Amino acid sequence: MAKQITCRRVYEETAPGDGKRVLVDRIRPRGMRKEDARLDEWLRDVAPSSELRKWYGHKPSRFTKFLAAHEKLTLLTATKDVDHGQTAVLAEWLTRNR
Repeated sequence: MAKQITCRRVYEETAPGDGKRVLVDRIRPRGMRKEDARLDEWLRDVAPSSELRKWYGHKPSRFTKFLAAHEKLTLLTATKDVDHGQTAVLAEWLTRNR
């Protein structure tokens, strides 16, 4: 797992300390060609759906409802070792950042 995670805009200049550059938006950034972004990976499926993104509309008052709209959430995986997989990491992150 990465020792440090940083969030930056894809439009900013690349920096020597960026490490692996992963785009986590569902749609391509406006006015930027994929090769100009210098991406190592593009993970569209981790981004919110287009419907959720449009509802959110970058309104800070909706941020707390943006991640989960339910009191209970169950993350499912096919991994045999649930406690040491990506779902455990995501669950920990969601718990810390509610």
